[in-house]
Amino acid sequence: MADTFERWLEAERDQLPLWLPVMLGSGITLWFLLPSRADWQIAMLVALSVGLGCAALGRYGRAARSLGVAALAVALGIGLIWWRSERVAHSVLQRPTIATFVARVERIEPLPARDLVRLRLAPLAVIAGPNASGRPLPVLPKHLRINLATVDVPAGLGPGAVLRLSARLLPPPEPSVPGAYDYARTAWFDGIGATGRGFAPVAIVAPGRPSILPGLRADLSGHIQARAGGGGAGGIAAALATGDQGSIPLADTEAMRRSGLAHLLSVSGLHITAAVAATMIVVTRLLALIPWLALRWRLPLVAGAAGALVAIGYTMLTGAEVPTIRSCVAALCVLIALALGREALTLRLVAAGALVVLLLYPESLAGPSFQLSFAAVVAIIAWNDHPGIRALVAAREEPRLNRVARSIGALLLTGLVVEAALLPISLYHFQKAGIYGAVANICAIPLTTFVIMPLEAAALLFDTIGLGAPLWWATRMSLELLLWIARTTAAIPGSVAPLPAMPGGAFAAMAIGGIWIALWRTHWRRLGIVPFVIGAAWAIVTPAPDLLVTGDGRHVAIRTRAGDVALLRDRTGDYTADMLAQGGGVAGLPVLWSDQRDARCSRDLCMAVRTVGTRQWTVLATRSAYAVPIEDLVRACAAADIVISDRWLPRRCRPRWLRLDRSLLARTGGVAITFPRQALALTAFASRRPTIRTVRHPGDAHPWIMPPDPRSAKPARRHRFGRRRSADDQS
Repeated sequence: MADTFERWLEAERDQLPLWLPVMLGSGITLWFLLPSRADWQIAMLVALSVGLGCAALGRYGRAARSLGVAALAVALGIGLIWWRSERVAHSVLQRPTIATFVARVERIEPLPARDLVRLRLAPLAVIAGPNASGRPLPVLPKHLRINLATVDVPAGLGPGAVLRLSARLLPPPEPSVPGAYDYARTAWFDGIGATGRGFAPVAIVAPGRPSILPGLRADLSGHIQARAGGGGAGGIAAALATGDQGSIPLADTEAMRRSGLAHLLSVSGLHITAAVAATMIVVTRLLALIPWLALRWRLPLVAGAAGALVAIGYTMLTGAEVPTIRSCVAALCVLIALALGREALTLRLVAAGALVVLLLYPESLAGPSFQLSFAAVVAIIAWNDHPGIRALVAAREEPRLNRVARSIGALLLTGLVVEAALLPISLYHFQKAGIYGAVANICAIPLTTFVIMPLEAAALLFDTIGLGAPLWWATRMSLELLLWIARTTAAIPGSVAPLPAMPGGAFAAMAIGGIWIALWRTHWRRLGIVPFVIGAAWAIVTPAPDLLVTGDGRHVAIRTRAGDVALLRDRTGDYTADMLAQGGGVAGLPVLWSDQRDARCSRDLCMAVRTVGTRQWTVLATRSAYAVPIEDLVRACAAADIVISDRWLPRRCRPRWLRLDRSLLARTGGVAITFPRQALALTAFASRRPTIRTVRHPGDAHPWIMPPDPRSAKPARRHRFGRRRSADDQS
């Protein structure tokens, strides 16, 4: 067996370096999954021990050396993300507050489609706080994210300006329900200690210093929207050039997302590649017109250098976001490979780019952007590297019609493979994915790459001499065609596949299987089908939650007999309603709890019966801020299996199974409950008891769960199950 293993590794020796970023990412993932510092230390020491032990034993074999390098990479990943989380450590607001303060503007992000302007601020001084006698002024974190109504933004506002404003501030929100977006984690690594909404009056205390790139980006975005027309066409044109998506109407953004074309709106690999390729073609053709240069200089190298400068400049112009930096690094690696005479589009290139990004931004591994972009590129390269696909697309003598049909077929197959690779990631992070994205992308990507972006670049160039109007008309027409593709695809019934929040184990199994299939070349790669199928089956048979409760206890969603999601409160914001529908694995709009036949509701209480199999579960929830007579509440609690409230319930309120009131929800965060199904009683995934998933977990020591208080350098103390305890709570 050892000899067989050594022969297999010898046959796969060219593929072994590809696993280095995978092992580094495995260490980063372990840090996110393990809850406490002791667990991180143990995992790092175990990985170091395995690595050093393999280094000592593996003098003559490839297996021990490979396992040793992999273990050391895992230890490096744990230490890297741990060091990164400590390096960005900052204070976080502990409770909601209203304050008037002076702050310096660090970043301005216009959102015209929502009639908002988003500001990143650095507070300088607090002028006033809540109107409470004897309470000191609040201490604000070092960085805030504030939304301002467009009408409240003072004229002449720019980066570096000092503002005086009032705002209602909140701590960065954690997921409202299990599986929802965790902005608290993102804000921690971004240095944001509080978010909120500012309100008038907003005054400029000191003007900002002129900033070249932000000012150029804003001016260019405004010019493009003015020339390309308003609405979705102008917003998409600005997004392609400057990365500014704030002007795209929400309906068009949703259509692009449902059709699987949302990746075209963010400046990433497609846009960087198109800009670099166009630059290299133009530079090569122009320099070839000069014989003296063509005979003495290597024009491809000169064109590659020009392409590298364009890639770097494009990245800086669009704000140097992490996805754009990642794409720029990959483009530079391709240019270096071309300069060295090596094959450019290989998995080694992708591995090198992933390694660079993980070393610089290890936290990006947990985000969908990193996973989607690298999964797509790996799927494309690995699929087209297969001997059968190479034979399919190889040049041959044949009629032109056959060649075109073969090329279209290869593109369609590649699109299907990419969609299959991206589907688990989309379902895990967003609980939905576009079904017809492969067909839409086959039409939209060539249209964007070869028509829209060249037309827009030419229009901007000809605007310098005042002759860009015809090109802007053509750009607007092509953008309208792109929007038509998105809207038509999104309107097809079943265009979006919803799925409840996927278990982390199912997603991990599919990720391991997909990576195994993509990175190996011998027949052993087929073993990756096993964990992939197991993970997919696990995700499919996992039932949707029957009850969702947000962390504040105000919003409750229950699954109806028809499979819809019914909301407790008649007035629920669009964001909360969409989030609860997404968490329940429903593509349509939620319905109202009070409209259901098996529910009884008053203005203060709602009681519903959820029948699962032969068992009936009675759920009682409060839906107003008014007090309910104690005796009536106690009788209602005794008749219910589950009682939910956003307030503290009296001790006499004793339901038959679970009481979720303010005190418990403060320790658990949002809750998802799945009642047992008798149809799954014989499967390994079934349970005779209800399954409870919570946002917070006991002993979780990640810094965004237990952040430092602005009034103190020490982290906030915690209750036994993880609730933060501030100095005021202790007093």
